[in-house]
Amino acid sequence: MAEVRYEAASRVYPGSPPVRAVDALDLHVADGEFLVLVGPSGSGKSTALRMLAGLEDVNEGTIRIGDRDVTNVPPKARDIAMVFQSYALYPHMTVAQNMGFALKLQGLPKDEIAAKVQEAAKTLDLVKYLDRKPKALSGGQRQRVAMGRAIVRDPAVFLMDEPLSNLDAKLRVETRANIAALQRRLGTTTIYVTHDQVEAMTMGHRVAVLKDGLLQQCDTPRALYDRPANAFVAGFIGSPAMNLHLARVSGESVLLGDLPVLLPRERVQAVADAGLSEVTLGVRPESLSLVASDSGDGFDLAVELVEELGADALVHGSVVGDAADRLVLRVDGRTPPALGQKVRVTVRDAEELHLFHPETGERLV
Repeated sequence: MAEVRYEAASRVYPGSPPVRAVDALDLHVADGEFLVLVGPSGSGKSTALRMLAGLEDVNEGTIRIGDRDVTNVPPKARDIAMVFQSYALYPHMTVAQNMGFALKLQGLPKDEIAAKVQEAAKTLDLVKYLDRKPKALSGGQRQRVAMGRAIVRDPAVFLMDEPLSNLDAKLRVETRANIAALQRRLGTTTIYVTHDQVEAMTMGHRVAVLKDGLLQQCDTPRALYDRPANAFVAGFIGSPAMNLHLARVSGESVLLGDLPVLLPRERVQAVADAGLSEVTLGVRPESLSLVASDSGDGFDLAVELVEELGADALVHGSVVGDAADRLVLRVDGRTPPALGQKVRVTVRDAEELHLFHPETGERLV
């Protein structure tokens, strides 16, 4: 096992202008940590992983595994094992042969290879499939074989590039829990790439959010959710996404629809210090609630879509009087409003509002 460090590491593709796929990435992954790299397509997350694996050049900066500078070390000498999206299994080999192939190339004795494969197969519940070939396995079983092939090598670092993207929704949920449990048991430093922020939030000890090759924030899932560093992270983390819109500040209040919401003192001061009359206001769907239609403490919302999820429901609508101002709120799934209905909405607690600079997107407080 070993820690991993990206030190101002960049991957620059030639062009006019050059494309900085990963731009001066500074990131420390502790020994035994499960870190998830997440971001939209083109954010640089897979490129950052491939730089660590040695599959992409590092044009600027350095990458370290443990106390070794591996920036220019060939992939086979980096002591890493990678699990790919496609699994990359050899179709003509059995499960046991696939899992032990890398050890065979290293010249290990057959009995030692067999013992390591058997141990990994027990861990992954693959013992009864060792004599089968990949075509006789389900997608989830193939994914476990790919994991087993990585485990038998006992590497310093596991690298996983969207390994669950080929699985159906139910199997993804089951398998991500298995991977997280396996990593805890093995204690191997793991860097995991996904575009699915729900996957990231449920698996990682910490989550690093990238956009356009730049690291936006790296923190625990709870910290990312409660205190996003900027409007991009706020809108990316959370399902459904945080409601974000431009809002006018009036005195010590911010206007949500036609509802003035009194802000906590430190947020009023932050807005004043920045000299702003408008802010990007963020509010989570669960921070909004329905109130009686005659309540003075609220604003009207025209319901345009109701997603019934069982225990709760997501209500999508537009603020009455400003059709461009659209919001999503989470309500009790047993008594959701009807499509086309006008409902009264209020903010549950002003402490749950997030304020961002309208131009830079940075968090104000």
